[in-house]
Amino acid sequence: MQIIIVGCGKVGATLAKSLAQEQQTDLTLIDTRPEKLEAIADELDALTIEGNGASFHTLMEAEIEKADLLIAVTGSDELNLLCCLIAQKAGSCATIARVRNPVYSEEINFIKERLGIKMIINPEQTAAEEIARLHRVPTAIKIDNFARTGVDLLKIRVLPEHRLDGLLISDIAEKYHLDILVCGIENADGVTIPSGSDRIHDGDLVTILCGPENTVQLFKKIGLKSSKVRNAILIGGGTTCYYTAHALLKMNIDVKIVEKNKDRCEELSDLLPEATIINGDGTDRALLLEEGLETTDSVVALTNMDEENVFLSLYCKSKTKAKLVAKVNRLEFDDILDPLDIGSLVFPKYLTADRILRYVRAMENASGSNVETLYHILDGRAEALEFVIRDNSPVLGVPLAELHLKPSLLVGSLNRNGKTKVPRGQDTLEIGDTVIIITTQKGLKDISDILA
Repeated sequence: MQIIIVGCGKVGATLAKSLAQEQQTDLTLIDTRPEKLEAIADELDALTIEGNGASFHTLMEAEIEKADLLIAVTGSDELNLLCCLIAQKAGSCATIARVRNPVYSEEINFIKERLGIKMIINPEQTAAEEIARLHRVPTAIKIDNFARTGVDLLKIRVLPEHRLDGLLISDIAEKYHLDILVCGIENADGVTIPSGSDRIHDGDLVTILCGPENTVQLFKKIGLKSSKVRNAILIGGGTTCYYTAHALLKMNIDVKIVEKNKDRCEELSDLLPEATIINGDGTDRALLLEEGLETTDSVVALTNMDEENVFLSLYCKSKTKAKLVAKVNRLEFDDILDPLDIGSLVFPKYLTADRILRYVRAMENASGSNVETLYHILDGRAEALEFVIRDNSPVLGVPLAELHLKPSLLVGSLNRNGKTKVPRGQDTLEIGDTVIIITTQKGLKDISDILA
């Protein structure tokens, strides 16, 4: 597959690195800034072109007529839309545009239909959706949802009060009488997709696959509080804050925003009349205490500086039992932040890459069994994929125990006729099933790719 990426900033660079790992993918990167191209060229095997991605001549140099997909992720919404429009006129490729401005958020369907753009991606809105999900199950560090089946993928930190230390993976479902699957363990020894003979220990970060009803029951049985979030303090009033506040208000959560720019405060007051807007410095500890830090149910750090967000979360952890969320843009620091135990970290670039990767893999396999949902899990070292089986495949009708599966791969969930369960060795896969696969094997596009 030939893919052109226009714009090599943070989002473009992250996308390029993710797509470079896909099999049989040729990348061409376009940017007006030579230093950005040079930085990526040192890491990736990709063709780089210095120029304007909205220029017909630049796109012809990138061989747009041979391209399968163009992704426009420059800093300008309008330029991204123009790139996609010209790409469709110059070639016949599918197009994806990054559009961030809230002004366009109500017009996305119109823009897609009229301009023929296959996907419009908004990293800030995607991050806000992730933050809203985290508030649905506040005791989880991370929560991903498979919309087709309603299955949740939860990450929790094991603490002594949970009474899980030393427990065999194979004994958990039986002990708690729940249909759940432990599909990932992160600790000082590394990241693993466990087998039934592995054990859980205090301090481990454990990823669990389960239905919503089992999530509530699990939390009750291990002593995790799952109380509803009633109010939240958002620190930093940028675009991500706007989308997050809008989502939380729809969940009937009272929202208070702390923003130091007075003009921005006035804008937010007009955009979010139901929220309380505080003009002040979110790093002012006295201000946060005065605004109810110690009694709030949630604190979300959304400033434009990763360091501020991390330190704010560390400070808030010392003052409150609230749900803590911090937005982090620089992915290279994720392994340093995990041991700090500062609550949930949201990486907008990861989330954006996941959505586009899902679309790319669906393009590569338009029949058979499409990737409906894709999440990077376990610090990006594994993937959770949701497949819908629509055609014949070598995996059909054979008991799972008899299939020769790739190593470090789990069939995590099976949905048939609206009923979801964790499959066992005697279960088989059939046409019409929705299946969730957990694996460290990158690049799965079809359900048959699970075979060794």
